[in-house]
Amino acid sequence: MWLLDVGAILDQENDIRGFDAEIEVLKLSNDKSTSYAILSHRWGDGSEVTYDEMTGLAAMKPQKRDNIRERDGYQKIIKSCEQAKQDGYKWMWIDTCCIDKRSSAELSEAINSMYRWYRNAQKCYVYLNDVVESIFPTEQDFSKFGGSSGWPEWFSRGWTLQELIAPTEVEFFNNSWVSIGTKRDLTSSLEVITRIPEMVLKYEQVLRSTSTRPGVAHIMSWAAHRKTTRVEDRAYSLMGLFGVNMPMLYGEGSKAFQRLQLEIIRVSSDHSIFAWNSKGQFREHGSVLADDPSCFRGCTDVEKVSPSGFTKELEQYMCRNGLFLSKDASKLGSSRSNVDFLQLARWDVTNVGIQVWLPIIPHRGSNHFKTILPCRDRYGNLITIDLEFRGLNFVRSLRAVAIRNTWPQFRSLYLDCSQDAEESHDLCLYDGQASYGFTRCGTFPFEVAGDTVTLSSQGNNLVILLYANDDTRSRFAVGLGYHLGRVWARIVCDEYPAKQEVWSPWEDFAQQAYDILWDAPIEKSWQHCYSHSTSVTIEDTHLPRSIWHARVVYDDCDSGYTNVMVDIQQCSGCCAAPRECTYRSVGTFSRQCVWT
Repeated sequence: MWLLDVGAILDQENDIRGFDAEIEVLKLSNDKSTSYAILSHRWGDGSEVTYDEMTGLAAMKPQKRDNIRERDGYQKIIKSCEQAKQDGYKWMWIDTCCIDKRSSAELSEAINSMYRWYRNAQKCYVYLNDVVESIFPTEQDFSKFGGSSGWPEWFSRGWTLQELIAPTEVEFFNNSWVSIGTKRDLTSSLEVITRIPEMVLKYEQVLRSTSTRPGVAHIMSWAAHRKTTRVEDRAYSLMGLFGVNMPMLYGEGSKAFQRLQLEIIRVSSDHSIFAWNSKGQFREHGSVLADDPSCFRGCTDVEKVSPSGFTKELEQYMCRNGLFLSKDASKLGSSRSNVDFLQLARWDVTNVGIQVWLPIIPHRGSNHFKTILPCRDRYGNLITIDLEFRGLNFVRSLRAVAIRNTWPQFRSLYLDCSQDAEESHDLCLYDGQASYGFTRCGTFPFEVAGDTVTLSSQGNNLVILLYANDDTRSRFAVGLGYHLGRVWARIVCDEYPAKQEVWSPWEDFAQQAYDILWDAPIEKSWQHCYSHSTSVTIEDTHLPRSIWHARVVYDDCDSGYTNVMVDIQQCSGCCAAPRECTYRSVGTFSRQCVWT
């Protein structure tokens, strides 16, 4: 690894004109035998200093050199070196200038080694460029950090996840380079922000222990909300957490995450990798592998079940679900004795899929099955997934199936792991006519430019539109999603703004609405009405403490997009609940509603 010579960097800065250009400011070193500090930060747009700029700074013409020294990225380097010198370190590593990115081989080596480099560093400095105060922010604040879920942006980035977990000693600094706390002292607050267990934050080595390591789904959930500039980095930034390596292939897109999961499967027998949340999936059938880390949202409480304890929990599952019949009692003893723990733990990746050995329960009279995984949810129940047999292997079916009232049978299964192509669906918004003072004030979790929203199978499958009337302090959120080929919509009202002395930022309410709708059953959002060959769906909700109700009307078009109208209507009388309605078709999209 290339390390910055702290003394040489500071000498060069203090006497840039007289500094000997032959003196090396970067030297190749060994991370295991060298004491060094390391920086974790949020990259700035166009302000960072590269490897070749850092090595050639002293020999540059004065004007070009001064332009580089004025950059925020250069000042981060100087401040980091000053802090390292103060702490007694002679060497410093910073990702912007310590990797020669012109060499693809060096870049691949660095990415595959980065987790180890952070783990072996004696100290990690975390620079929070958007924190002004001299204390660490322990409360979610959308007014200050509206674009990153109410916390400093550093906590929303993909690469910073491993940079928080891997080093033992971590110190946080605000944008003025004032120390605002350490990981050791802020563990409880960091657990709230990141949902990473306190034990992992304190003792990174638990990730390398087979007995204490959290499940794959649990670890993936830490990255579910995080973002990276390149889509491939969502996978590459997680390699160290799972102890795997793979070549960098920028340009492969979401296929990188599929490769990551296959690498994890080759070194692990943790079935929770199949326990991802199917909400927001575009297709009814597909691979047993997740499309994106966001699929593991809500998997924080998923736990592995040991092979020895799986049979006992399988019995409990059958009893709780009314599937344990007296006539199956004879199968219980044989099931216990026939469970091959080695076979349960052994997986093979083949040309027809991932070969596993799991208990399945067949669907009545079809090729659908329910498979029980040796992992449990937050309620202590075993997790199941639905499968459909298609010739050579089983694909994951995202529609729940009714199963036979029978004891599950262990079988060797080949699970489809082919890469599904990314799909998208456009929503055309018609909300410019929203009346009675209500306007769209923002969207979450991504920005929407204009009147078209693109929902994607690779993560962006739920969007929140926020509407508010500042004069009356009334607001509501419209959630729009796409699941199994159908659009769904829900309205969430803000119940409390009138009682608040200071109206909380809209981003705060948008985050709450997003969390509510992500956990809500999608089925309750589908209320279809068909008129001839055209379908229309209406969602209608009364706004509390007002004379208005909000309405969402959406209509599926044959051309592959959906028109969505958001409107405000005045109530004809007092009402406190969603109103009933009848409606009739009057055109391709226009609808008339008669309220009853």
